Amino acid sequence: MLGAVLYGPRDVRFEERDIPRITKPTDAIIRISATCVCGSDLWPYRGINAIPQPTPMGHEYCGIVEEVGNAVTSVKPGQFVIGSFFASDNTCPNCQVGYQSSCQHAEFISTAQAGVLRVPLADGTLVATPAVPSDDLIPSLLTLSDVMGTGWFAADAANVKPGSTVVVVGDGAVGLLGVLSAKQMGAGRIIAMSRHPSRQKLAREFGATDIVTERGDEGVARLNELTHGIGADSVLECVGTQESMMQAISTSRKGGYASYVGVPHGVELNGEQLFFAHVHLHGGPAPVRRYLPELIKLVWNRKINPGKVFDLTLPLDHVAEGYRAMDERRAIKTLLRP
Repeated sequence: MLGAVLYGPRDVRFEERDIPRITKPTDAIIRISATCVCGSDLWPYRGINAIPQPTPMGHEYCGIVEEVGNAVTSVKPGQFVIGSFFASDNTCPNCQVGYQSSCQHAEFISTAQAGVLRVPLADGTLVATPAVPSDDLIPSLLTLSDVMGTGWFAADAANVKPGSTVVVVGDGAVGLLGVLSAKQMGAGRIIAMSRHPSRQKLAREFGATDIVTERGDEGVARLNELTHGIGADSVLECVGTQESMMQAISTSRKGGYASYVGVPHGVELNGEQLFFAHVHLHGGPAPVRRYLPELIKLVWNRKINPGKVFDLTLPLDHVAEGYRAMDERRAIKTLLRP
């Protein structure tokens, strides 16, 4: 089997890998229908997160079940399924309160940029669609494996309510789908922070009412101007840098909510500043599995079309170009088809 392997900074190769097999009775094997490159994949790709050895890549996936272990009861061969980037048993205490990405038996899915994938803890991880979908639905269903689920968690964790004012920091795929999620949850005003015309256009399609191009202190000043010095009810931080986190906290109203779903790199919070900010902070790796049934229904019934974030589609064997395009910001998100 051929799949993506990262050897070092900006060195992705499509090469022979072992074919996944059932190793535990709770496993499932799926034939990948679509996978993609995630913004978080760019951290190791750029050498910011070091890798000790050649590393298979990919954590977003959907496809057809080919085989299941003898303990698996919730999915069966022939079904089209979607799963989270964290495998979970969906029964432990953390799962039971909706934090499957912190399952006591969690396993990170990290080999999905290939034709076949082994999914551990299949009963707690995979959710089947009502039937095998038409091809045009597959991009949107794929987003549910991570970026749409993460954008939804960002809006949920930031307590987006009908009529609320929302700021989204970050115009990558997660930020754009945070805009879509906030719109779906009934936000009255959605301010997207973006400097890129193509991303601004998509943000408006997804429901943004305002665009702010400034960053840092200038961005905070502009947002305070737009909210008449009050700040936003909900702020979604979808980047993971010090600047983006401080921008999120600084633009939240007193008593407001700020979520953070961008993987943090070099983020440090000042305790005194946070103390006087009077902001509710909540975030972390999105518990995608919590939201999968609801989001599948929304996509299946064509209420939302998050697959629009894919502005580049390539055959899987062109995966290296998919990484380059996102690294060079020529693409928002790359869809890969085996």
